[in-house]
Amino acid sequence: MSDNDAQTGLRGRPKDPAKRQAILDAAKTLFLSQGFAGTSMDAVAADAGVSKLTVYSHFSDKVTLFAAAVEAKCQESMPFPIFSLEADDDLPTVLARIGRAFMELTNSDEAIQLERLMNSLAVQDPEMARLFFDAGPAKTLNEMERLLVKARDRRLLILKDPGAAAELFFGMLLSCRHMQVLIGCAAPPGPAESEEHVREVVRVFLKGHAP
Repeated sequence: MSDNDAQTGLRGRPKDPAKRQAILDAAKTLFLSQGFAGTSMDAVAADAGVSKLTVYSHFSDKVTLFAAAVEAKCQESMPFPIFSLEADDDLPTVLARIGRAFMELTNSDEAIQLERLMNSLAVQDPEMARLFFDAGPAKTLNEMERLLVKARDRRLLILKDPGAAAELFFGMLLSCRHMQVLIGCAAPPGPAESEEHVREVVRVFLKGHAP
């Protein structure tokens, strides 16, 4: 049986979530340690403890796998339900919850390594940089924008451009400190410092968009 025939057969079978997760975990580790070009599907299969055909049954190519790994990393810390705004929810509490999750994500070792990798790849391969942005940051921004639209519609905030407001919120959370962390000039903020920063960002954001 050819590889194509085998892959066709595998596509018709139920996918094993545990194997998919093992593949994603292996891919994240390898992409960070070996880079995109230095990571092969064979290596991912070996590290995940599955066959190469199993990898291809879940992810059609390395680019698709990379995008899925980026999305999975974002979802670990910032699952989409975190952006919910129910009728009885307190907006400052919701924004603080999102802010804490965002700080935890962006200051994690994996996220810092990944961002450094993408900064080095961006000049060589702009398409990979775009893929990274679309798979992770763009989806987070979109969810935040939807939440802010709800807040505006409920007259909790005054917003001319919810998309720009979402970028402003996350931009304030990152601050200049994040660039210092990326280039090795500073350590990520600790829990107490991070919490204080989140509270201040939420306060300033709400004050600037108060009805």
